[in-house]
Amino acid sequence: MALPTSPTSNWTRSLDLPYRLFGTGGGDYELYEEDDDFVLTVELPGFEREEIEVNWFEGRLNVSAERDDEARNRRKTYHRTFRMPKEIEPDEIEAAYRNGVLEVRLPVLEGATTRGTSIEVQ
Repeated sequence: MALPTSPTSNWTRSLDLPYRLFGTGGGDYELYEEDDDFVLTVELPGFEREEIEVNWFEGRLNVSAERDDEARNRRKTYHRTFRMPKEIEPDEIEAAYRNGVLEVRLPVLEGATTRGTSIEVQ
């Protein structure tokens, strides 16, 4: 049997190994800025709303989900931490889960600027 040429192929995904060993996570999220908010969408198909936990701690958004997959006799988990490039109003963060997609809206602190140093691309 030939081994796959891509480390993130279906073969390695079927092993249920953490994506961080083989890549960036499979493109399961999108982060963009809309008006005065950052909007994070995370694909979490198969989870129930009650199985998802979202929290803000020390400038980072933590998303986790856990559920028992009885058909496969294993536990399905998702854990990811996101850091925003601008300061956030933590008391105004909102999250909603619909049709397998978690959407988190993170209001940017008024007057906040991008952290870090700008690098010129040549």
